[in-house]
Amino acid sequence: MYRVKSVDLHPAEPWMVAALYSGTVVVWNHATQTMVKTFEACDLPVRVAKFVARKNWILTGADDLLLSVFNYNTLERVHRFEAHADYIRSMAVHPAQPYVLTCSDDMLIKLWDWDRKWSCSQVFQGHLHYVMEVVFNPKDNNQFASASLDRTIKVWQLGSSTPNFTLEGHRKGVNCIAYYSGGDKPYLISGADDHLVKIWDYQNKTCVQTLEGHVHNVTCVAFHPELPVILTGSEDGTVRVWHSNTYRLENTLNYGMDRAWCICGQAGSNSVAVGYDDGSIIIKLGREEPAMSMDSGGKVLWARHSEVQQANLKAMGDAEMRDGERLPLAVKDMGSCDIYPQTLQHSPNGRFVVVCGDGEYIIYTAMALRNKSFGSAQEFVWAHDSSQYAISEGKITVKIFKNFKERTAFKPDHGAEGIFGGFLLGVRSKSGLAFYDWESTELIRRIEIQPKHVVWSDSAELVCVASDESFFVLRYLPEKVAVAAAAALESKEALTEDGIEDSFEVLGEVPEVVKTGIWVGDCFIYTSSLNRLNYYVGGEIVTITHLDRAMYLLGYIPKDDRIYLGDKELNIISYSLMLSVLEYQTAVMRRDFRVADRILPTIPKEQRMRVAYFLEKQGFKQQALAVTPDPEHKFDLALQLGEVNIAYQLALEAEAEQKWKQLAELATTKSQFSLAQECLHHAQDYGGLLLLATASGSADMVGKLAEGAERNEKTNVAFLTYFLQGR
Repeated sequence: MYRVKSVDLHPAEPWMVAALYSGTVVVWNHATQTMVKTFEACDLPVRVAKFVARKNWILTGADDLLLSVFNYNTLERVHRFEAHADYIRSMAVHPAQPYVLTCSDDMLIKLWDWDRKWSCSQVFQGHLHYVMEVVFNPKDNNQFASASLDRTIKVWQLGSSTPNFTLEGHRKGVNCIAYYSGGDKPYLISGADDHLVKIWDYQNKTCVQTLEGHVHNVTCVAFHPELPVILTGSEDGTVRVWHSNTYRLENTLNYGMDRAWCICGQAGSNSVAVGYDDGSIIIKLGREEPAMSMDSGGKVLWARHSEVQQANLKAMGDAEMRDGERLPLAVKDMGSCDIYPQTLQHSPNGRFVVVCGDGEYIIYTAMALRNKSFGSAQEFVWAHDSSQYAISEGKITVKIFKNFKERTAFKPDHGAEGIFGGFLLGVRSKSGLAFYDWESTELIRRIEIQPKHVVWSDSAELVCVASDESFFVLRYLPEKVAVAAAAALESKEALTEDGIEDSFEVLGEVPEVVKTGIWVGDCFIYTSSLNRLNYYVGGEIVTITHLDRAMYLLGYIPKDDRIYLGDKELNIISYSLMLSVLEYQTAVMRRDFRVADRILPTIPKEQRMRVAYFLEKQGFKQQALAVTPDPEHKFDLALQLGEVNIAYQLALEAEAEQKWKQLAELATTKSQFSLAQECLHHAQDYGGLLLLATASGSADMVGKLAEGAERNEKTNVAFLTYFLQGR
């Protein structure tokens, strides 16, 4: 795609439409990264293309002075007419009415009504140079703004022929404008050929901020509809990302695709489309994972923009929960947050909640959202006991706080690229993961792995370390740590630079990517990159369900026997997962069969099968035989264990030829020839009976076989038996 002049994102489909300087219009599926449709709008540059989803249309405006309407399903041209006397620069579709605004190099803005056969219902005159862009005000759809090369921005009202007011301040022509769609600020943003970006308060008609940084004409500007960022694109080839509250430059994106011409964000999504001279790209800003957290009692807090809201699962009462269905929760507003929350997490005891974002953190009381403590930090993590937490500053220093007061600060040997909470303090550096003791900040162990997540079990005995390719389950051995530390003290020797070698033992590695995970007993429940909800126990992976979209684990409530997940739209769903099954599997892993036998009666019959297969895989076939409710599985286990009597009873009940043959084989290996003979008779296996009779040298058996074989017309066997007897 060469020289993309305009991009627009479809509100429902994963489609982006791009208008090209060559006259072509292209529709891309950005989820599958394939071209869906392409058509020639005209043989001159197409400067604008817009979706009208409610009509299945794509509207285009081009240098042929025509406004064209295409049905994007059939690609048929529905309508076309001359809209202006010069190049059409931009177009805005009214969100509710059948109106389209167009602006042009003829210095006019026109309003078209498609319900009235595309008649022109109004012309807006007032600009003294090319009109480069028009946009409707999302808070008042009867108001719109226009940007012109006459260096002004004008704000108009539908129905009035003169502008409400004019904003002046740019020293050169204004190329682009956009409204802020959030509820709190009456702001408008503009970009111009003076290389500046200006933010205007359109109620006070003042410029509130000027953003400097671009080194060429600014061609496109946007307030992101979901995140607190401003995006600006320029002919200098960069897209700059600014914080919309602090106006600080957060990032400069340069993809080497020459001049940037257009930017389009989308409500309900973190995706942004950008069009350049050398093509177009879709970028994802911010975290996909929602700022959402649940305490052990079922209270869920989440951030919707800067507002914090709460829902209580207990308040659902006896409402029926169906697996995978959205829970109808009553939502309570808790108040606004001073920072834009990127993450939100409860302390382990659920009494506090920390909100992090914009390089700051605030700790609130979870009940009333009262401010308890705050500070600046790149990252924040809780210790296992809730009284301590750690923050990282500038990827060099880690500070540990106890009861909200700074207790100590230290600089890990290899830096602190990331930190992880839990029973030990985890610090990620370029050389791997280091675990430190919270109290002494002594190094416990350094492991060569680059983790994305470190999740500790409640018992602090097991830990999952998840990387980009797989996850490891380790057992922590504090007694080995104590012995090694004491020995080091006694001999006055420092421990090795990698810490105490025996402090962890690897229980297993699983080649799956963990997105979110929690422990319940010795079972690690996680969502994978393939959108599966699984749990890992004793080397086995059990799939609970396949999810239809990315979901993030919130927690497990034992009383409900349910696991809860949220998505980025802040919907909460749940799945049934029996605590008794998890507890039984935990007891088996600990080889504590006394506890396991105590739990077994509480496991419902329909879950026993899962438990029996688990026992078999762990090598406990005798226990599996006692637990399994399935006769087929029971028969297989009885054969494997050489339990002849149990297998015989099951074969009698099933009366299946195959089972009798299998049991005959077992009886033969155990030298129980009379049983083997009975089984082969039941199976009518005359070949097997002949072998058994001749091998055991029993004339009586051979005689019986001859008669039976003749009776059942097994003439080959009958002939052989008579021949052997000399009859």
